[in-house]
Amino acid sequence: MDAIRTAHPDATVAVWAEDEPRLGLLPVVRRGWALRGTRPTAWVPRRDQWRYGYGFVRPTTGARWWGLLPTVKTAAMQRALDTFAREEGIDAAPRAVLVLDRAGWHTTTTLVLPDGVDLVPLPPASPELQPAERLWPVVNEPIATRVFADLDALADILVTRCRTLRADRRASRALTHYWSWPSDHPAPIQE
Repeated sequence: MDAIRTAHPDATVAVWAEDEPRLGLLPVVRRGWALRGTRPTAWVPRRDQWRYGYGFVRPTTGARWWGLLPTVKTAAMQRALDTFAREEGIDAAPRAVLVLDRAGWHTTTTLVLPDGVDLVPLPPASPELQPAERLWPVVNEPIATRVFADLDALADILVTRCRTLRADRRASRALTHYWSWPSDHPAPIQE
C-alpha cells in the first residue's frame, strides 16, 4: 500500500480482494435432519459441468462485485477485471489494489491490467488471509442440496443470490473485514 500510495499521491486507493469458486451441477451437500438411527440419502446424477464465480469484495465497506464466467483462464480473468474496473469507476484517480491468490491466470504476463488496478498477490499457501473466500458459503446457500436441470437454471439462481447479497454491505463487511486488513487511503485534501 505504501508503494502504491507513494507512486500515486493524489489518488484515492481502495483495497479489494478477489477469488473464484467452481459452481456446478454436482450438488453442494449440507447436513440435514433425519430420524435417529437412519442415514439420509440423496441420489443425484453425477454431472461435471461448471461455471466459475468471480467475486470482488472491498472489506472496509462491504462493497461487492460478482461475475459468472464459463472458465478460469486468462481471457476470463481479463474480462472480469475489465468489467469490474468499468462498473466500479476505477481509473487513474480512484485506484484499486486487488489482493488475490497466485493462480496461473492471476500471475501471467499476458494479463493486461485496467488503468487504476494494481495486483498484490498473497503469500503462497495462505487461503486464510483471503477475505473473498468467506463469501462462497453464503453464495451457495440457495443451491445447497438442490439438483438443477442445466447450467442455465443454476446461473439464474446464482445471479439472483449475488444481486441480493450485493445490496447487503453490512453482512459482507462482517464476513470479510479482518482486523489485520489494510484500510483504504483517501486522496489528500488539496489546499
